[in-house]
Amino acid sequence: QVRLVESGGGLVQAGESLRLSCVASGTIFSLNAMAWYRQATGQQRELVAHISSGGTTNYADSVKGRFTISRTNAVNTVYLQMNSLKPEETAVYYCNMNLKSRSWHESDDYWGQGTQVTVSS
Repeated sequence: QVRLVESGGGLVQAGESLRLSCVASGTIFSLNAMAWYRQATGQQRELVAHISSGGTTNYADSVKGRFTISRTNAVNTVYLQMNSLKPEETAVYYCNMNLKSRSWHESDDYWGQGTQVTVSS
């Protein structure tokens, strides 16, 4: 069974930085795309950043130039470096990985439990 665990969230002031990590554990045959989403209270979950298996990245317009997504396949981990954080980016941040748990399985999406990021003004 695959499990994703995020870490690195917390309380920061506007303009400060945080680095989120998400590690996948369990039976993993291959990793595909990975992504970070966020969901503020009362709002829909939105895509923040995405990284393909080949390392191509895409970002929400609101975070371009401030956030960086990266991955280290050897340790089944995806990161999100967040700089110059804004109060409106307060949300629960979720990691998502598309992966195969076994060679004969189809790829599937897995989610972490979320980590709270709070940015004070």
